[in-house]
Amino acid sequence: MPRKTNGIEFEIHPRPTKGEDGKPLLYVRPAKGRKKSFKELEAFCNKYRNLRSGEMKMVFDVVMEVVGLWLSYGYRVETPLGSFAPKLKLLGEHTDPKTIHGRDIMYAGVEFIPSKELVIEGSRNREGYRKSQAPVGNGQMYDKKAMDEALQRCMKMGYVTIPEFMIFSGLKRDSAKSYLDSLCRGDCPRLRKVRESRRWFYFPNGDTQAE
Repeated sequence: MPRKTNGIEFEIHPRPTKGEDGKPLLYVRPAKGRKKSFKELEAFCNKYRNLRSGEMKMVFDVVMEVVGLWLSYGYRVETPLGSFAPKLKLLGEHTDPKTIHGRDIMYAGVEFIPSKELVIEGSRNREGYRKSQAPVGNGQMYDKKAMDEALQRCMKMGYVTIPEFMIFSGLKRDSAKSYLDSLCRGDCPRLRKVRESRRWFYFPNGDTQAE
């Protein structure tokens, strides 16, 4: 059967929890790197929606200016795409409302809730789904042999850092750090970590070597 070339491309990733077989449960998400620029949006609308060149940018510029103005006043702004509202953050820890004043509040970003119409349009998937062929995720983290080999290659200098382990293991930063940290725990930790400046260095713990 020929490989499917249309539809929503998805990646498969492991979850922290495990199934009955002891392996990580999986979840899916849209493949990274698939995006359209505003320039492409403009060109598409010029060609297929009869908009004049520059017309869409002009509209977006005006909308952003006015929506931004209203957000700065604390309004929720409803649009055909969805609603926008300011997000606020309370600084410090408070239990008494009387202790909270304007200086204890900071602007923390913008909340966006898509409109029902946008959700419906976005869910009109006409082509189905296809699995990404690129190596993704951190499933190799659960392959003890692969991780041991990656650690052994990194230890040629007598220590390993997170960026180096990311290269040899193929893990993302958080997972690489989590794995190395896990080797520093327990009754007989394989590694010990030392912080120098802004970097963590992982050394073999005493006579325990990476195997």
